[in-house]
Amino acid sequence: MEGYEVQFLQEAQALQGELETWRRELHRHPELGFDLTFTKAFVKARLEEMGYEPVECGKAGLTVTAGKPAKRTLLIRGDMDALPIQEEADVPYRSENPGKMHACGHDMHTAMMLGAAKLLKQHEGELAGQVKLMYQPAEEIMAGSQDMIEAGVLEGVDAALMLHVMTGTPIPRGCIMIPEGGTGSASSDFFTITVKGKGGHGAMPQLSIDPITAAAHIHLALQAIHARELTPGDFLVITPGIFQAGKAANVIPDTAMMQGTIRTGDVAMVDFAKKRITEIAEATAKAFRAEATVEFSGSCPPMIADYDMSAAARTYLTELLPRNVLPPLTGNGNKIGGGSEDFAFVSVRVPTIGLFLSTGGTGDGCQYPQHHPKAVFDDSVLHLGAAAYSYFAIRWLADQNK
Repeated sequence: MEGYEVQFLQEAQALQGELETWRRELHRHPELGFDLTFTKAFVKARLEEMGYEPVECGKAGLTVTAGKPAKRTLLIRGDMDALPIQEEADVPYRSENPGKMHACGHDMHTAMMLGAAKLLKQHEGELAGQVKLMYQPAEEIMAGSQDMIEAGVLEGVDAALMLHVMTGTPIPRGCIMIPEGGTGSASSDFFTITVKGKGGHGAMPQLSIDPITAAAHIHLALQAIHARELTPGDFLVITPGIFQAGKAANVIPDTAMMQGTIRTGDVAMVDFAKKRITEIAEATAKAFRAEATVEFSGSCPPMIADYDMSAAARTYLTELLPRNVLPPLTGNGNKIGGGSEDFAFVSVRVPTIGLFLSTGGTGDGCQYPQHHPKAVFDDSVLHLGAAAYSYFAIRWLADQNK
């Protein structure tokens, strides 16, 4: 393979201008969840220009295949949806859709996957098997991967690869991180706590039952689950991200509501957390003469990194990008990633690996992390992602047929 890697990377670099154009157009038109009218049409048009025949999959997904059915099929995934955030980043290609922003970098993923599609088409005759490219909606609401699985995206698939960009971390631009085998990122479960009291005039609190007071004590008490009920090494994050109550400063409302997430790397810990959240919410509300109901939704399992896929990724990407691949990262214990990824639904069905590519560290001037309205992603690394996707596919299929 000596010399092939250099030529392959040069081909990817030749696509850089096109990748930037695609990514910036996608960044200007962010869309949410399954409502990806512009994004899906844009991706479909680019794929058709390359000679592919895109296939609808689920509510808003697309797939294409490169190569021919053979011994093995590898799936590679790029997610396409954005976040409900008003962009504040000072870039010339800012979002033109109010209240929506590609703050997690999925526009980068989509552009890289289009680049991978082009590279795989150019090398289609070399593929010792088939590559299925999965363009996925609704990752941010933990629903798109499962939807495409139910629509059959994993039929005939033997293994899977995803790539996710990062920004605003200490890791320099262009560095690639490969988790070792094991649990790589956290599960995610959503909860809603509704506290019912008795509304009334703010000047006569004795005639009311204040749900805000009860909900505030519930919020504080939830933090004691990790602090006082688990060993220091246990990984559990409970984050209430929404707290809503009342519409007037001089009125005690009837209800208060909070919503949040549970994240852990241990499925048994999810059951424990749900039990304790329910017990604490109900008992605390009762102590303040109110009532609390707790509902759970949107469960996503932990992301599992396959040991063999991890080793393969380290071998192949070190061949292609020896200066970019960081030393091994552990995916176990306290070093599990706290973020969640709905590609986890794939990882519990077929051997899977997820790669991470830094698009700019704090030392590169990228001071804000993902999901921040001022987050910036340096698209000079787009060709690296496109090359990583496609080179891994070529090498993995070749090794499977030895």
